[in-house]
Amino acid sequence: VQLQASGGGLVQAGGSLRLSCVASGSTSSINAIGWFRQAPGKARELVAGISSGGSTNYAESVKGRFTISRDNAKSTVYLQMNSLKPEDTALYYCNADSPILTYWGQGTLVTVSS
Repeated sequence: VQLQASGGGLVQAGGSLRLSCVASGSTSSINAIGWFRQAPGKARELVAGISSGGSTNYAESVKGRFTISRDNAKSTVYLQMNSLKPEDTALYYCNADSPILTYWGQGTLVTVSS
């Protein structure tokens, strides 16, 4: 499985961005896809996840502001990020879980200016 993340950029506080993660390869083996982020000097953390059945979960810090969704026809998972804050600045990664392996895409940088 290969994951290609995109959509990061520079945005002012209060603005919005939409990240995309396109999966290719043996995508039928994927159980869930998540978005993680890592800010400078901090540990990587889960931001949001979506299961193959459509169940979602979010970090407390992004609830009500971020929405994760998937388009199975396009093998793509989106992360809509609204009301962005400077503390959302980080490198965002998408991650896919299968019964045997975990896959990571390259990061896409989100920078929120105050």
